[in-house]
Amino acid sequence: MADVQRALAQVRERIAEACLRAGRAPDSVTLVAVSKTFPAEAIAEAAAAGQRDFGENRVEEALPKIEEVKARLAAWGLGTDLRWHVVGHLQSRKARDAAGRFHLIHSVDSLKLAGKLNARCAAQGVVQPILLECNVSGEDTKNGFQLHGWERNRALLDAFADQVAQIAGLLNLRVCGLMTMAPIVEQPDEARPVFASLRALRDALSERMSALSLDHLSMGMTDDFEAAIAEGATMVRIGRAIFGARG
Repeated sequence: MADVQRALAQVRERIAEACLRAGRAPDSVTLVAVSKTFPAEAIAEAAAAGQRDFGENRVEEALPKIEEVKARLAAWGLGTDLRWHVVGHLQSRKARDAAGRFHLIHSVDSLKLAGKLNARCAAQGVVQPILLECNVSGEDTKNGFQLHGWERNRALLDAFADQVAQIAGLLNLRVCGLMTMAPIVEQPDEARPVFASLRALRDALSERMSALSLDHLSMGMTDDFEAAIAEGATMVRIGRAIFGARG
């Protein structure tokens, strides 16, 4: 447990320092500890050290793990009020299992997926907060709405804005912001243009749809989260710096 506690303290300190360099309050960034592939024991240890937000890639892995973590924390006499996030690609066929089960789904990447998720939430009588995943880097390996070069392509922005408006009109989803993944780069600051592009995209959408509260920008991981914070990230998704390398 000491290793996890030490790692969490170091990450939190780095987040706070990055916020101060950017002239932001340290509590303006939420740390999402990405616990995919790690066992419930490691997550419970992080929770015991005060971490509350956890991110999982696969719904089928997350759901049983959530229950196991809850049981471990209860056995330790600790609170079980954790916030679970879906941070990996969500297949349409998994929308049924994800609906209403997570604090936030970061990876809604199509109108089709939004529709299926909304239908499941409506059947359950719940409203699911979501982020829209945007591929602003142009990498073929990245999921998300394809928005590389949107700054120079008015038609691309118009088409995306229309899709956002349709998703925002779904009564059982609440669009809370945008998410992206940057390419792997040698120096973290090389990723800043990608993060700046997502922030500018959020601002452009907000100008068009003032009633839509796009408060969150989920961007930045272990290797580049400080650059993301410099560009306005409100959520950073960090796994390796907390739990160590995956097997």
